Amino acid sequence: MKAPQIIQLPKILDDRGNLSFLENQAQIPFEIKRVHWIYDVPGGVHRGAHAYRENQELVVALSGSFDVVIDDGKEQKSFHLNRSYYGLYLPKYTWRVMENFSTNSLALVLSSTDYDTDDYIFDYEQFKKEVMQ
Repeated sequence: MKAPQIIQLPKILDDRGNLSFLENQAQIPFEIKRVHWIYDVPGGVHRGAHAYRENQELVVALSGSFDVVIDDGKEQKSFHLNRSYYGLYLPKYTWRVMENFSTNSLALVLSSTDYDTDDYIFDYEQFKKEVMQ
């Protein structure tokens, strides 16, 4: 997978409650190296505003909802995440901003690499230079 896209995760329906799951390289095109989650985001605050040189991610709204605005250096697109059985795949060199978090929202982020500060691009102009090369 090279383009950002929504991936439908397995969903097992049950009267006792539904279940969804992820397995390494089964639903997503990378091995999971790191997992983090974002929660208790104050109203009006955004998260992200960066891209990665190598890291790929899958973002899932486990609870509540939020928007992920992505940019490939040419155009922007917005995804509204509000179901725990959909994940947004973000390949490397995808600028992302997460915003409009609902009350009690919980964002799960699965990453293809270990944490590395050198992999981050925090300056949008630098991102555009690198992505256009």
